Amino acid sequence: MEIVSTHILDLLERHFGYKSFRPLQQEVIDHVLAGRDAVVLMPTGGGKSLCYQVPAMALDGLTVVVSPLIALMKDQVQALQGNGIPAAFLNSSLDFAEERLIHQQLRHGELKLLYVSPERLFQQGFLDQLDDMDVRLFAVDEAHCISSWGHSFRPEYKQLNVLKKRFPAVPVIALTATADRTVRSEIVTHLGLHDPRVFISSFDRPNLSLAVLPGQDRWKAIQRIMGRHAGKCGIIYCNSRASTEKLASKLQGIGIRAAYYHAKLDPLERSKVQDDFIQGKLHVICATIAFGMGIDKSDVRFVIHYNLPGTVEGYYQEIGRAGRDGKPAETILFYSYADVQTHMHFAEEIEDPRYKEVIIAKLDRMKEYAEAQVCRRTILLSYFSESTAEPCGNCDVCKDPPKFFDGTVLAQKALSAVVRSREQLSMSVLVDVLKGTRSHEVNDKGWDRIKTFGAGNDVSAFAWIMFIQQFIQLGLIEIAYIDHYHLKITRAGEAVLQGERPVRLVSPETIKERQERPKLRKDLVVAEPSPASMDLLAALKALRRTIATDLKKPAYIVFSDATLLDMAEKKPRNIYEFRLVNGVGDHKASQFGKAFLKAIAESEAGNAG
Repeated sequence: MEIVSTHILDLLERHFGYKSFRPLQQEVIDHVLAGRDAVVLMPTGGGKSLCYQVPAMALDGLTVVVSPLIALMKDQVQALQGNGIPAAFLNSSLDFAEERLIHQQLRHGELKLLYVSPERLFQQGFLDQLDDMDVRLFAVDEAHCISSWGHSFRPEYKQLNVLKKRFPAVPVIALTATADRTVRSEIVTHLGLHDPRVFISSFDRPNLSLAVLPGQDRWKAIQRIMGRHAGKCGIIYCNSRASTEKLASKLQGIGIRAAYYHAKLDPLERSKVQDDFIQGKLHVICATIAFGMGIDKSDVRFVIHYNLPGTVEGYYQEIGRAGRDGKPAETILFYSYADVQTHMHFAEEIEDPRYKEVIIAKLDRMKEYAEAQVCRRTILLSYFSESTAEPCGNCDVCKDPPKFFDGTVLAQKALSAVVRSREQLSMSVLVDVLKGTRSHEVNDKGWDRIKTFGAGNDVSAFAWIMFIQQFIQLGLIEIAYIDHYHLKITRAGEAVLQGERPVRLVSPETIKERQERPKLRKDLVVAEPSPASMDLLAALKALRRTIATDLKKPAYIVFSDATLLDMAEKKPRNIYEFRLVNGVGDHKASQFGKAFLKAIAESEAGNAG
């Protein structure tokens, strides 16, 4: 079935209030509407949800969305209902009467989107009910949960291949913000997708500054950060519930509107804390990783990691909650070896040896990121198979760069060994080959007969390990976790091998010296662009808060901060101009237009007086 683009754009504007798609969204939507399976990787805030919500509105029948968290479902459904789209969720938070009403709506074909957890999907008889409904699309959100190599493995997700087996003609779209090459492969395999196209959006978030600070004197550093962001919103992630409570109390003691959030809080209290933060009543949330999934708050100006995260994927997803409005935002990671030991302690308690190996390997990559002396954005992008030619200029390494030397020849030696071994070398064996060490595996596999055997004998084994880590961080080679941790050359690595791209390296001596000296870091000043009228913006936020309170909904369900800012800049005078504000669809224009137009007119009249 073919849906013309003009119709899709009309749906986008009418229901969601946007005049155009972000990069890749249109391609994904066209692909799904053609009845094809897809895997979609977009960073947090990149607009993944529209990739299945717009098709849901274009298709007849029902779209079923598999989602892992109750809070995530609730936020998505509230936002859809706020745009006048018939949507609902089924999970354990509903009482009998609420659930009966939803089943009645399903039977009568009154819903366009239904959100369910994988547990609900596999409840006895539920798939039989779906057989009787006109299901046109399945969307699997947070699809990285399907892979044991991902950072949030959910065993229930492994059963989702039943969707393609039971509904082979219904397209499946799998979406995630964090999946390396290995996880992407497992998503395709475990879901049983039919010839899917993998869409990968750029993971580059240039508005986010990146910095790593030593774990000592964290409180003093946090106080300085609070000073830079006075009155602004931020998130501080901690590894323990006790840390969230203690830190929130200290922040309250210096006059910060702060609260803590973790999984052991009463559900009503968790919901209140989350809603207060979204509505701006709280400025800082001290939270475990239980907080943040599906949070639609665009004006988070900083994200601090009080402790080292266990995976690069988790870290990237969490910092992605900053600066979703596209304005400058700051991210800071505190690093101490004690945090590494804590993660290792938990890893050692894992009984499954394969999963333990995965957790330790992921932790090693996170540790390498924290200790790195190359552009941190380059490391993050290369982790998700995206290359960049130039340093970002907006991370602490770029702002206080080490002394580099031309390491192109060293890189070519290592890359040549990887290629000549048919990409069958782990890091330790690659070092043996370069050093000319006849280890058991080198002799057994015949690697002593390749041309590059012993080509790096003049470099110490320790130095080669440091250089190979930099090659990985620069995106020249990748670790294939599902292929015995063998190293694979990337396109960027091929360019280096062919002499088309130089490589700058940092010597082991420089790395050691920089890690031992105090951290020299220029504070990253976050410039806050001024809206057309700060007074008008404040008035619009106050009106939004009043409306949200009356509706008993989070403030962002009325309008996002980005929409209010666009409103304050455009100052619409009538309902036609109001519809031109980014994020204002037909439903919201009809529901809220008069009130906001009145507030804008009163503000303009006051300024004129």
